[in-house]
Amino acid sequence: MSTAYSPAVETARAYYNSQDADNFYFRVWGGEDIHIGLYQTPDEAIRDASRRTVERMASLANGLGPHSRVLDMGAGYGGAARHLARRFGCQVTALNLSEAENARNRQMNREQGLAERIDVVEGSFEAVPAADASFDLVWSQDAILHSGHRDRVIAEAARVLRPGGELVFTDPMQADDCPADVLQPVLDRIHLSTLGSPAFYRQQAAKQGLRELDFIEHTDQLITHYSRVHDELQQNRERLRGLVSDTYIERMLAGLQHWVSAGNNGWLCWGILHFRKPAD
Repeated sequence: MSTAYSPAVETARAYYNSQDADNFYFRVWGGEDIHIGLYQTPDEAIRDASRRTVERMASLANGLGPHSRVLDMGAGYGGAARHLARRFGCQVTALNLSEAENARNRQMNREQGLAERIDVVEGSFEAVPAADASFDLVWSQDAILHSGHRDRVIAEAARVLRPGGELVFTDPMQADDCPADVLQPVLDRIHLSTLGSPAFYRQQAAKQGLRELDFIEHTDQLITHYSRVHDELQQNRERLRGLVSDTYIERMLAGLQHWVSAGNNGWLCWGILHFRKPAD
């Protein structure tokens, strides 16, 4: 591709395009939905819990219908885009940087008869290829952490929202009172130097004139999710042989445990953040 991405975004793009990552996320993490789930029981299927997150976020969306336009920033395999298109009849732009994920997304859109309602676009949420005030809803799930310029991502979300439009997103974050340097094992695994925090996102949203509607905090679900994925990966090692390398599996198991430990120590935060762009 000729598009120039920031170093952090390019690192994420290369990672999610790899065969190891593509097979792991598609076959273990949740298939259509590759984000943190809302679990009713600790051993619930990852797919079911992940879809519950989509449904919970969709319940916050105000006034979506067939004439609505939605932007999903970091759409992954497009599970949320398909849910929104199917439930509300809206048009969804699924913006995502991984060609491997986008190919699966387009295929599932065709298979489910939703290709006409979902436009899969390769690009970065640091520079959204859309005009100002283009969307009624901007949506993102556990993707903004991969940006080296998260302030720019929030600014882009605000720019492309129409007046009265809403921003709904989740992101694995550090707690507002997280001690310095304790997250290095987590950051090293995901090739990042920092994580966002609730205070950071609130500050950036306010800077762009967005009004906070809610922050539904579910840090316990982050811990449950990473524990659940760890156990599922361990149990399915043989099934993944030839699809995901042993080296990747070992690194992923260690990385998942770092997330669980940091969450148990109170250093992480996760939940649904909801903002609105004023109508005037």
